[in-house]
Amino acid sequence: MLQKVIRSTIIDAPIARVWAVLRDFNSHDRWHDVVEQSRIERNEQSSRVGCVRNFALKDGNRIREQLLALDDVEHKSIYCIVEATVPLQRYVATVTLKPVTDGNRTFWHWESTFATPPGMERELRDMVAQGVYEAGFANLRRHLRVGGDLRRGDAGGARPSAAATAMPRAMPLPSRRAVVRHYGGPDLLQAEDGEAPAPGPGEVRIRQRAIGINFLDVYLRRGWIPPMLPLPGVPGMEAAGSVIDTGEGVTGFLPGDRVAYLHHVPGAYCSVRTVPADAVVRLPAAIEDETAAAVLLKGITADVLLHDLGHVRAGTKLLVHAAAGALGLMVASWARRLGATVIGTVSTEAKARVAREAGCDHVIVTADYRFADDVQRLGGADVVIDGLGDAARDENYAALARRGHWISVGQATGTLQPLSPDRLVAKSITFSRPAVFDYVATAAQLAERAQHVWDAIADGRLKVPPIERHALDAAADAHRRLESRGTIGALILIA
Repeated sequence: MLQKVIRSTIIDAPIARVWAVLRDFNSHDRWHDVVEQSRIERNEQSSRVGCVRNFALKDGNRIREQLLALDDVEHKSIYCIVEATVPLQRYVATVTLKPVTDGNRTFWHWESTFATPPGMERELRDMVAQGVYEAGFANLRRHLRVGGDLRRGDAGGARPSAAATAMPRAMPLPSRRAVVRHYGGPDLLQAEDGEAPAPGPGEVRIRQRAIGINFLDVYLRRGWIPPMLPLPGVPGMEAAGSVIDTGEGVTGFLPGDRVAYLHHVPGAYCSVRTVPADAVVRLPAAIEDETAAAVLLKGITADVLLHDLGHVRAGTKLLVHAAAGALGLMVASWARRLGATVIGTVSTEAKARVAREAGCDHVIVTADYRFADDVQRLGGADVVIDGLGDAARDENYAALARRGHWISVGQATGTLQPLSPDRLVAKSITFSRPAVFDYVATAAQLAERAQHVWDAIADGRLKVPPIERHALDAAADAHRRLESRGTIGALILIA
């Protein structure tokens, strides 16, 4: 669970003077007692958004922090911990100054969110609140009382005003990403450095920690849908992390908020991304980043398949392929709670055990997509959820009961060839091929669908699948694993 620390105070000095100190990201070893020494890496300017300060504390700990945003109009800065010997995890802090007209003083608001190892919540929360924030307030007051400025060894020198060295309200931030420059195999997914632009009107910039991997990403990498991923392109439709900053007109999101997003435009395989706010949802405290990245798109897909298209209810015979994959496991567990009889197909006995534990009443082990006879012995399928594609085309038709519904959600074995209306009418079969993004086309629709997923996880209707983790730089390895048919559950990238 994330901790949140908020502290505020009044400084008896004009806002321009206080901001002149705090906007310098490398000034803290000159006024904060806990800091022994500090430097900005790569000799960058200490007020450049994206710079990293590397500093030592007097107790021997070391911390690297990155400046994420600097706003000379709002007198606000946002920074995060990149690496530390102190076990503050996912730490994001915001410093905001406001003028107090009574006496020409300054209101200073300092807040942060972070996770901690189990059992250290109170200790680390008190350390941040008292040892960093409250002590920092007292230290800066003393620094200003003695006339200290930001030049070492000079207590009375003048410093150029913030306005004289004003920075843009936000700048591009470095972003590591996995890029496809040529369509083809997994090896063509290459890691490289890039940038995430400052958020424009209606946009949110996110520091991503976990990125969902879906078979759609494989289709895009192979070049099966060129208009969706022009070259060079970055795959990925979903991720979870924390808000860095927001563009004009965005409401409901603040820096440090934990969020996830689902965007119809690829680009999620990166460490920092700017996306439309309408594609973003806040995360409940009970949903970890990795869980959100693993289940948001697949969970919403399961919701659409079961409720909007399949109309699954008690007595429905549901056939789901790749039943040990992330989507298959979620569909099986949710359908079972709806009272359906769930038939799953898998490629190995090991996967069969996982599928049964998730909720499949019957599991068919087949490595060559032969399953129709077994399904018909069970009375035929009222609904088929098919992610296999063309290799299973004839078997799916044969497995369906009369008046059955065939839902095509993928084409792992190749593009599904056209189905003749005359063939469908022979068994009164209906067919649909949904694009889930059409069911979450507005912010309200996305929020509602996401809440369905969080609620289903909370009450046990939807079981979170096993999660296999890969580094962002190893995205090619993750794709090889996904295409090997050897995985169970969901795959994610860690940024």
